[in-house]
Amino acid sequence: MVQTPDKTTAKLPPSTHEFAEVIHRLEAGGSMLPDNPDNLMQIIGIYKAYAVPMDFYWRDLLYIAEREFLNPFPFFKYFLPKEYLKRHNHYAGDDADLRVWRGEATAHPELLEFIEKGETSKMPKFWHHLFHDRINMEFAEACMRSMLWHGKDMGLGKFDDYLDTEEYKQNADRAIKAYFKGNPAMQLLYKLFPDMFLEQCRQASYYSNLGLFWEVMAPVFFEMSDMYDEGTMTTVPEAMDFLVNGIFAIAGRPIYHHVYVGKECYEVIPKSKGFVWLYEAALPYVEAIFYRTFPFRGTKSYNAQAKQIPSEQKDFHYGILYADVFPVGTAGIPPTLLMQDMLHFLPQYLIDYYQEHCRGEDDMLIQLGVTFQRSMYNVTSAVIQALRTALLYPLDDENPEHLQANRDFFEMQLDRFIRADYGMRDAAKLRDIQQQDYR
Repeated sequence: MVQTPDKTTAKLPPSTHEFAEVIHRLEAGGSMLPDNPDNLMQIIGIYKAYAVPMDFYWRDLLYIAEREFLNPFPFFKYFLPKEYLKRHNHYAGDDADLRVWRGEATAHPELLEFIEKGETSKMPKFWHHLFHDRINMEFAEACMRSMLWHGKDMGLGKFDDYLDTEEYKQNADRAIKAYFKGNPAMQLLYKLFPDMFLEQCRQASYYSNLGLFWEVMAPVFFEMSDMYDEGTMTTVPEAMDFLVNGIFAIAGRPIYHHVYVGKECYEVIPKSKGFVWLYEAALPYVEAIFYRTFPFRGTKSYNAQAKQIPSEQKDFHYGILYADVFPVGTAGIPPTLLMQDMLHFLPQYLIDYYQEHCRGEDDMLIQLGVTFQRSMYNVTSAVIQALRTALLYPLDDENPEHLQANRDFFEMQLDRFIRADYGMRDAAKLRDIQQQDYR
């Protein structure tokens, strides 16, 4: 488990970086988000509100990857069967592989209540769906597609590379043929357009990847909420440290993709390949969703001659760390559909806070989105500290050269928020979250 010191012995001159104050905070074991009771309350409250719909997201993502798979007309892919609602989370409950949350392993009670009643009233699931009175899985799918699209050059992982191997193609071929056994029309289409089916299989593998990632994060956020309610999580650095420790504790969790046809299991990506949670899911998720994603539709031209977006995907900067939070009704960034989902599960103390600071109920989604932005800067801080722990030196190292290497790493990370090209500097919200009046 990683322990960060209370403060780093001052052996280096002050940083000259634009965000020197943040650099010094990171060197002292802190977060990019300032440590105060207001920020702690906001991020813990939003973690709780996020965890409940996330408990649906991961279950439905795995259901789609494992059961819906290449269904050409997946009309009911958001209609999660009881089997998956009762599916045990591997990080909660008495039979957990590693018990992160002390709560139950099956679907969260608040989630089950919302599925039954929604915002309106108790009615058949079909009508809830038609009225859009449900968990918005479109947000989860937008995240999945972002990870798929940015899959190349996403760090140390090899998951995306494996999707282009002959071994993966053979595994996918077996699963596809089994899935369409007895369906001559789809078998013919597969023979005519094999690459199209293979690409859809790759997408299903990313459904599984993201589902396995969020299966971990939901109990992590639930436990943080419980600790805050109990008074045992009292500072922003403590919240960040809990995430850092969780990253290392669960880093080796297998990432795989299994397809079930009846009772038969087809291992499209076997566990034996050794793909792990940290490198194949967590780091790619942060890079693809927090930093990159895509420009909000209608705001930028993808025409190469227009030069409105970067020519290199690694320079994309349209994730939640850069987003202007507007309730535009999109599944992507800004994540209005996620904000709507979280609205149903806010703890009372966060509702009270918004009522005090909002311009009425119509403004609550905006404030909720800004809080979510603060919370994701804290999660990003945890990832940065985890990478520093894995790749560099302790924060209380006695060697000045080691401390300088740590500083260079922190400054390199924050350089992503000060680049002037493509408006990155103006879009980044790191400067905004330093102020409590950023609402």
